[in-house]
Amino acid sequence: MRVLLLVSGFNGLSQRVWCALREAGHDVGVLLATGAQDMIDGVRAARPELIVCPYLKDRVPAQVWQNWRTVILHPGPVGDRGPSSLDWAIAESAPTWGVTALQAVEEMDAGPIWATRTFPMPAAAPRKSSLYNGPVADAVLECVFEVVAKAADPAFQPVPATELTVEVQGARPRPVMTQADRAFDWSAPTDQILRKIRAADGAPGVRTELAGLEVFAYDAHPGLTRGARPGTVLGRRQGAVLVGTGDGSVWLGHLRDGSGPGHFKLPATTLLGKRLRGVPHSPLPAGVEPEAPSYRQIRYRRAGSVGWLAFDFYNGAMSTGHCHRLLAALRHAAAQDTRVLVLRSGSDAFSNGIHLNAVEAAADPAGAAWANIKAINEVCREIITCTRQVVIAAYAGSAGAGGAMLGLGADIVAARDGVVLNPYYDMGLYGSELHTFTLPRRVGADTAQRLIDEKLPVSVAQAQSMGLVDEVGPRRPEAYAEWLTALAGRHADARTARRLQAAKAKRLATERVPLEVYETRELAEMSSDMYGDRSGFAAARRAFVTKARPAHTPARLSLSGASPSQPGRQRQATRTRNAGPTADAPARVRPAVPLSA
Repeated sequence: MRVLLLVSGFNGLSQRVWCALREAGHDVGVLLATGAQDMIDGVRAARPELIVCPYLKDRVPAQVWQNWRTVILHPGPVGDRGPSSLDWAIAESAPTWGVTALQAVEEMDAGPIWATRTFPMPAAAPRKSSLYNGPVADAVLECVFEVVAKAADPAFQPVPATELTVEVQGARPRPVMTQADRAFDWSAPTDQILRKIRAADGAPGVRTELAGLEVFAYDAHPGLTRGARPGTVLGRRQGAVLVGTGDGSVWLGHLRDGSGPGHFKLPATTLLGKRLRGVPHSPLPAGVEPEAPSYRQIRYRRAGSVGWLAFDFYNGAMSTGHCHRLLAALRHAAAQDTRVLVLRSGSDAFSNGIHLNAVEAAADPAGAAWANIKAINEVCREIITCTRQVVIAAYAGSAGAGGAMLGLGADIVAARDGVVLNPYYDMGLYGSELHTFTLPRRVGADTAQRLIDEKLPVSVAQAQSMGLVDEVGPRRPEAYAEWLTALAGRHADARTARRLQAAKAKRLATERVPLEVYETRELAEMSSDMYGDRSGFAAARRAFVTKARPAHTPARLSLSGASPSQPGRQRQATRTRNAGPTADAPARVRPAVPLSA
């Protein structure tokens, strides 16, 4: 079937649906909702049999839904309506929630029903983005496949919403949630404040005041400190600040300046800056177990012959400081007497590469980007050269840009089902992370070049088939953790571990071209992008951090046979050339001209 995804952005959920439908054999294209007339023209050019909207904030033009079957995926159960569905569900502690696939009509979220799914809500308040990328995305995928199956049946008619029973408590038409609805007082209980902020994460955040500055708060975690004056900034750690509440404290990892438009999220300590003068640095408390509710982005524990190094950076963005801390933790873990080292991410994201928001906010963005890429390269090098343990890179969440390349130097790459890998975005950067060394060795030179050229998402099933991923575990995070423990245990067998370690040491010792050569060539290209801005990195970065509306749909996302939205705009061809007659030579890839953001 010719399926067109009409979306406001090609986000993680849209990418996951795109991958799954293509794997099922459908011809799938993407149309970004850049304007009403653009949508009409784009649909007419694509000639789809079905339009599916997994992520759409705009109204579908009548000329579209009146002439093409158009199904909206709404992140709420039957009976729920409105643009703040997940916000209300989290804020009001709904025990159950759902997703509804409904046909587009004149009235928003009021069309007849094609499919619906429900799921239990976590007991503890989830971040909205975690809920969206987890249970909501799983339910959306199930609904999409049901919709496609029903669309193939000429006799199928969707059921009017008025004929279905509303079975989920709290499912009803709702207005947009305003800042007045989100407001809290710092004297409120910690759990209430956490729920308010997490219901607004990652957008729009909750307006509040800290250190005399009006801000929007994100990335909230419970603290251990009690008895402090509510609203007082008590400490700082790894970019976050600790704030007193009515019965305890809350860590805030990220803030956005609330003084006007054009500001973007930053680590809390970066935004508050000199306002934190006199606020003490808060070291990790001694004796606190790794699972205790204290703010820490990196945790190490040892279980027999297996060392577990867990890291969880907000939205997968890795600043220079993050990279340095992860590098130190890796070196500590590699020095332990274990046979296996598991490098495991949080379920929200494995990594999305360098921290573009922090780079954009720096006094010298080019210098900040350069320091950041060199720091993340050190992490990659440590993974590649670790021979004391069998290294397992465990992608528990999706990964993009350099973050998709980060773990490829491990002995084993293990990913959770449902994860999407998106090698290098159109950001005006050549890319580094030693990918010219690791990527061809995993997938071959031709496939490596195609991945770099296309810049398209890859599901874990596709990744496994091409060798990008070695092992795929269960979709549910709890089941994935159990599966990963069993995988690590199998490789902790003394004979297996020695064999893998010896093989890796031999490969590294017999490399004809040193790792430094690969990195030097990559950084030479990156220097032209970061300092010379040859491919529009500065503008693409600015558009990314400010969430600028896309200007057009990239031609590579179009349905086959459809006219590209800008036929005169062609991507510069890229080629991989070996420096010598063997595959040991570093790949040389000419960077693509980035699409306008």
